[in-house]
Amino acid sequence: MSLRSGLQNHPALLVIAWKATEGLLGLLRRPFARLGVERASRWVKPVEKPVKRLLFDCRMCGQCVLHYTGMTCPMTCPKELRNGPCGGVHMNGKCETDPEMDCVWLKALERLDKTPYADEKLRLNPPVDWRLEERASWVTLALGRDQVATGSDTRPRYASEVID
Repeated sequence: MSLRSGLQNHPALLVIAWKATEGLLGLLRRPFARLGVERASRWVKPVEKPVKRLLFDCRMCGQCVLHYTGMTCPMTCPKELRNGPCGGVHMNGKCETDPEMDCVWLKALERLDKTPYADEKLRLNPPVDWRLEERASWVTLALGRDQVATGSDTRPRYASEVID
């Protein structure tokens, strides 16, 4: 078992690190706002990218949802799905695109139950704003840009809001 999968399968340390990071980012909101996303990302990305690559195989989408997905990066899904598994997951839990790979979303949902964010299971993540790709998601989070849907602020937050 790799360091990555070991930590993700037992995410308590990752949750503690996330909460500490979230607190620190709150303190950095003003400096990041003065610098702007581009310049702040140039300073933050050299730290964020290798850490998140090692721990999560991060793809630097600029809109991290790890805490909503069981500390599992949904962008590692070959289809880059951000709101749950596709309809082609095999009965054995393997990916339809890469039959050697476990479905990222089945892992995410299993791991989510081991975090304090388990009630976020039905949360709808916004589509990726590709303009933020390769930007530091720590910066976009601090500035409130990480969860903004492109084109509309009226998106439903939970699947239950879509299904009436």
